[in-house]
Amino acid sequence: MAQFSTPTGLIANKGIELLTFGTPNGFKVAILLEELKEAYGIEYTTQTIDIYENVQKQAWYTKLSPNGRIPTIVDHDKGGYAVFEGAAILNYLTRHYDPDYKFSFEDAFEACTCEQWVAWLHAGLGPMQAQANFSYRFHPERHPFHIQRFVGEVERNYGVLDARLADRDYIAGAGRGRYSIADIAVWPFADVTEVGGVHLSKFPNVYAWWERVWKRSAVKKGMCVPSGEPFRFGQAKMQEMKEADPKGWEEREGPLREALKSAQKEFGYVYKSP
Repeated sequence: MAQFSTPTGLIANKGIELLTFGTPNGFKVAILLEELKEAYGIEYTTQTIDIYENVQKQAWYTKLSPNGRIPTIVDHDKGGYAVFEGAAILNYLTRHYDPDYKFSFEDAFEACTCEQWVAWLHAGLGPMQAQANFSYRFHPERHPFHIQRFVGEVERNYGVLDARLADRDYIAGAGRGRYSIADIAVWPFADVTEVGGVHLSKFPNVYAWWERVWKRSAVKKGMCVPSGEPFRFGQAKMQEMKEADPKGWEEREGPLREALKSAQKEFGYVYKSP
């Protein structure tokens, strides 16, 4: 169940309560919860934390999440234990609710590999992509150095991932890999690269992986949490918008694309990875 009015506190008294908003950081936890729901019947409650209204800065929320960010979960079946930070939430949920290791790893080395790629997302790709999104699309003024710097770093990171997936189906796990929280953590970011001017077509292995993960029903459901609708900046939704109104799309996207090209030329940007 989901509550869409402005929250003022927790509303559940059992199970997992997810406090989140429609961002890649929020989606990864929702996707895992949907996977756990399909695999084990785990139910959860969702509240929408509107970051544009600064609900995440309210006192009741920062008692649960001191940094005032989304997402946060509260496990009412474990004494109301609260977990903040996406990587920690993924680990907590699999540690307590994935007994068959469907989305995690029992082997210590495979588990460590998974942790490394989740850390790579949180320390590198995620922050850089957030800055690229803001600089490329949302900042009221165009700053060429910032645009080419952050977009370039996002491309560099996807080059790293593309190399990782050259002979693998999934990011972590032995052999060709196995779907896990490493994929769940990274996928929502790969789904929204066009927001920051990066196109997955440049990274064929990443794109093939994106398509593979997108086929999972829990992923589609998780990407609709908490709004109940597909994310408007996701790859599928962006393609739908492009096909529905090609002229309007070009009027919006053309100037952004040209500003990026100009910035890259001005500062001599050359793609290189790693």
